[in-house]
Amino acid sequence: MRKQFVLITGLSGSGKTVALHIFEDLNFFCVDNLPSTLLRPLIDYCSNKKINSVAVVMDVRGGEFSESLSSTIEFIKKEKFIFEILFLEAHDDILVRRFSETRRKHPLLPSGGILEGIQQEKKMLSRVKEMAHKILDTSSYSPRRLREELTSLYTLPENGKPLKISIFSFGYKYGIPLDADLVIDVRFLPNPYYREELHHLTGNDLPVKKFVLSQPETKQFLSYILPFIEFALPQYERDGKRYLKLAIGCTGGRHRSIAIANEIYEFLSKKDYPLTLQHRDLQR
Repeated sequence: MRKQFVLITGLSGSGKTVALHIFEDLNFFCVDNLPSTLLRPLIDYCSNKKINSVAVVMDVRGGEFSESLSSTIEFIKKEKFIFEILFLEAHDDILVRRFSETRRKHPLLPSGGILEGIQQEKKMLSRVKEMAHKILDTSSYSPRRLREELTSLYTLPENGKPLKISIFSFGYKYGIPLDADLVIDVRFLPNPYYREELHHLTGNDLPVKKFVLSQPETKQFLSYILPFIEFALPQYERDGKRYLKLAIGCTGGRHRSIAIANEIYEFLSKKDYPLTLQHRDLQR
């Protein structure tokens, strides 16, 4: 049976405690606010008790943990755990609002100054964020959305395929998704937006799909990108990756990116991978 060890960390107010409750519902053995000095004893305990799924919230702002992270990872791997750092964050204004609504003080500045505390914490966590295997921006997440995301990330599918793939279309004008593993830019393809009869449609509509896929540039592009994806996925699996977010972007996220994302989804649906498909900017 696969053994998982997830270390949950990130910015105060980003949802770490909520995430831990979700892991608990997913039948993980959960520990909140574990001191870094107790991490190795915890791993020994879980190994002896044959506990295979562990999630821990840790405050790593002091730098002590990040300095010893490499040796800690090796120790965890020796116990045959797949180790991941899940880093949660949110936009400054969202964090300020959450602290204000709950009337909590920021832990770095008990006397007040929420925004100052947030900036200070970001600097202290920058090294750990670089080490993270997965970064989730919870700014727009409801508890239900966070539950769906974590369930998708950390539940092994029924068919046993370890790699889950999320295909995600977006518009560059609204920002690149921060948690994307691979970003494919299709802004070079002819744009249906400038065709009067196609402007009001989306990449889900047949006329736009036909326009995009019939272009010589698109046919050549797909002849390159589809074999690349087919080649890359087993390499990610071999490296122990369990979740891959593939983001396809055009200017507005309503025409070319949707058509190409749908095409990639259709291609991968024949490869027996667990798939999800989302068009972020479809309604904009």
